[in-house]
Order: sequence, then structure tokens, then C-alpha cells
Amino acid sequence: MHTLSPSDAVTQLLEQHGGKLHGLALRICGNKADADDLVQDVFLQAFRKWHTFRGDASPTTWLYTIAVRACRRKLKRAKKAPPPVSQLMPWTETQVTAVATRDDSDDPQRREAVRNIQAAIANLPEHFRVPVMLKEVLELSVEETAAVLGVSENTVKTRLHRARLALRKAMLSKAPRVTAPPPIFEKQLCLDLLKAKMAAMDQGGVAHGFAVPQAEMCARCRAVFRELDIVQDACMQMSAGTLPAALRTRIEKAIAARDAAESSPRVGRKPVRRTARR
Repeated sequence: MHTLSPSDAVTQLLEQHGGKLHGLALRICGNKADADDLVQDVFLQAFRKWHTFRGDASPTTWLYTIAVRACRRKLKRAKKAPPPVSQLMPWTETQVTAVATRDDSDDPQRREAVRNIQAAIANLPEHFRVPVMLKEVLELSVEETAAVLGVSENTVKTRLHRARLALRKAMLSKAPRVTAPPPIFEKQLCLDLLKAKMAAMDQGGVAHGFAVPQAEMCARCRAVFRELDIVQDACMQMSAGTLPAALRTRIEKAIAARDAAESSPRVGRKPVRRTARR
């Protein structure tokens, strides 16, 4: 792609990522007009800055770095920080969501839980919200997310883990609940299983699987892990988006106009004004 002209390269990125970015912008901005402007601004910035793309990272990472900066200007500040991680851990809780005790993807309560999780994302602190959007919504890898944010992969994982637990907590606060089955194993085993579950989600979640023999997992862990699956599913559903045809045309015209302006010969020297002889 680096051998393409700026207009061709950015048009290709528009084709590949315009829909996802527009879907994300709609949720950030809350209205179509602002979302359209945000997406257009991202791709026009990409066109203007194409000369800075060295090929060290993938074009996707480079584009989303621009997008994150643009989105951060639009993101609302969280109303409050999430509770400490000790309060997010599920092992002291006496209840789990009722939907987590059933394996039914078409359950109305599950759909309501998904909506509650998606609404709760807006209240996450920015340093949790942005990694979740990049990793779970835009489906970047942990490595790509770290490159976009300019932080270490371990930092991304820590923020993702806390964000997922915070979103699970938010879902639990609004969903019908049932009494949690008592744990049947040592707490450390449950914690180790939770770490393994999070690691599987970091690598792609369901796509990579999370194979633990059912006999080695208590009913409480199964319920908590299903809740985390609902959290991830709610995020992934936000990635669906289609770039409106009118907006695509507008962006392509704006890129073409800038391309033409930059390609046209520069105006020569201004004519010297002659002073009339007396």
C-alpha cells in the first residue's frame, strides 16, 4: 500500500475501515451529522499526513492512531472512575445474572444485558474505554492496540481486564439476578481460571476457544465466564457499521479536491508593481 499514491491509499483505507469507524463515531458522537464530520476529518487527516507513513507499522494501526486522537476530542469524560479492582472481582458476590445460568443467545434478558453493557461503555474512564473500543469493537490485536496507544502490551491487557470486569459489574447492577452457586474449589484455582479466561479473550476470545474441562470449573465460574462472554459479545456487536454512500462520496470528493490542489503548479512570483515616472 505504501507504493500507492496518497489518494489511492486513503481511498483503499476508506473502503476497508470506513464502516467500522462510522459505527464507532455514531456511538461516540450520538448523532449522524457529528459522526459524519468526525469520519471525514479522520480520512482527510490521513490524506494530509500520508507522507508521514513510513511503513514501520501497518496502515491499519497508523489510521487508527489518527482516529483515536480525533475520537478523544469527542469522548465525554467519565462521570466517575470505576471501583478498585478488588471490588470488581466476582468471588465475594452472592449473586450472578440470571441470564448467565442459561445458554441461550436469543434470550430477551441477554439482549437487554447487551444494551446495558453498551450504554455502560460511555461511562468508563477514557484509559479503559479507548482500549476496549480498539480491541473489542474495532477488533485490533493487543499488539496493535498497544502500538496505537503508545503503551506496553501489558498495560493494554491490564486496562482491558479491568474494563471487562467493570462492564460486567455494570451489567450485574441492572440485570435480574439469582443466588450464586457456592465455589467448590480453592479461591486461587478460580483466580487462575479467571486469568486464563482473560488471556483467551485477549487473544480473540471465542475464536481461540477457552477449553477447560467442565469438571474443573464450578458453577459460579461458569456463570461469571458467561457474563464476560456477554460483555465481549456486546462490544463486538458495536463493530457493525456501514459507511453511508453519500458520506463516502463526500470524502472521496474532498480527497480528490485536495489532491488536485496539491498537484497543480504553484503560482509564480507576484508581478512587480512599477512606479509611474514623473
